[in-house]
Amino acid sequence: MALPFTYHAKAQSTFKPPLIANENAFLGDVQSSENENPDKPMSCGFYRLEKGTPLVYTYTYDEMKIIVEGKFEIADETGQKVTATPGDVFYFPKGATITFTTDDYGLAFYVGIPYPGPEILFKGETNEIQTGQRKQGAA
Repeated sequence: MALPFTYHAKAQSTFKPPLIANENAFLGDVQSSENENPDKPMSCGFYRLEKGTPLVYTYTYDEMKIIVEGKFEIADETGQKVTATPGDVFYFPKGATITFTTDDYGLAFYVGIPYPGPEILFKGETNEIQTGQRKQGAA
């Protein structure tokens, strides 16, 4: 049986992810295979951070990102810190706590297999923590 592919024309410029944390962190899945593969679905989408509160995120699944626009400062708890620019690729393993900041804005495309979705944690400068089931992605 032949299966069709799914196409999202110009998604990088037309998809606007919703606000997920603080006043400046936006993220949303463009595509998920949750309906087709409920046992091991994967999702992909865009993460945008604008100047303002850093986003501190603890991954509860493995994820990969490629920076597509702007610039991020990305740091982990080991002290590793990178200035990320378009074309840079990252792997964030389950359990890693990552801090994302930017002087202007950054846009990244992510792919992950986060389901079934354990609680996610976002922590900003105010130390407010938001938790919930991941349905629209994470950082």
